Amino acid sequence: MMADETNNEAVIDAPIAAENPQGAEAGATEGRGRGRGRGGNDRGGDRGRGRGGRDDRRGRGGDDEGGEELIEKLVHINRVSKTVKGGKRFGFAALVVVGDGKGRVGFGHGKAREVPEAITKATAAAKKKMVRVPLKEGRTLHHDGKGRFGAGKVNVRSAPAGTGIIAGGPMRAVFESLGVADVVTKSVGTSNPYNMIRATFDALVNQTSPKSVAQRRGKKVADLLGRGGASAAEAEADAAAIVE
Repeated sequence: MMADETNNEAVIDAPIAAENPQGAEAGATEGRGRGRGRGGNDRGGDRGRGRGGRDDRRGRGGDDEGGEELIEKLVHINRVSKTVKGGKRFGFAALVVVGDGKGRVGFGHGKAREVPEAITKATAAAKKKMVRVPLKEGRTLHHDGKGRFGAGKVNVRSAPAGTGIIAGGPMRAVFESLGVADVVTKSVGTSNPYNMIRATFDALVNQTSPKSVAQRRGKKVADLLGRGGASAAEAEADAAAIVE
């Protein structure tokens, strides 16, 4: 008797499924979709967390440059406006100097509608354009130099220990980020921070060290240092003390 009832129920359900095949397929699809949705969300969450982890590592590497702490200095912020039909649109331009305090420094500028975003763009641009400058004893420049960009002219001079950074405005930010402790500078001409920064970098990229000159000329560092009247022993000692 129970077998007949089961068969009758199957017979009754069959016409219903035949009359509404779309409903049956929709129910099956919904069930499969629900199952995929739960699994897909879980897998998607894992993939999202994986991407986030890689971005975090990339961000830490960019900020620290392989574990090194960078010195970031905001030199100048300029607010600009654009007049449109509804009023004025304000934007900001930031000039940032970045250095590791050990002979590497760079500068960059960025523009955005908000100040933090402009600073972030400028910092990223500065990290991409960092240059290495040879330093004498890790505290000052090897020799005097001049730099020029547009109407900006700067003079930089090496100084004995204890002199400090005698520079003002944008130039001070560059030398503090570079790691220079003793230097004397003079800016002649424009006070535009962009031109002053570029003129300062023009003077720094032309800096050379006795080691690089000796390699270029195929000589020893002691031979170059001994030409100023110093004895051979003094020249050897000075050559050994030179790091860059």
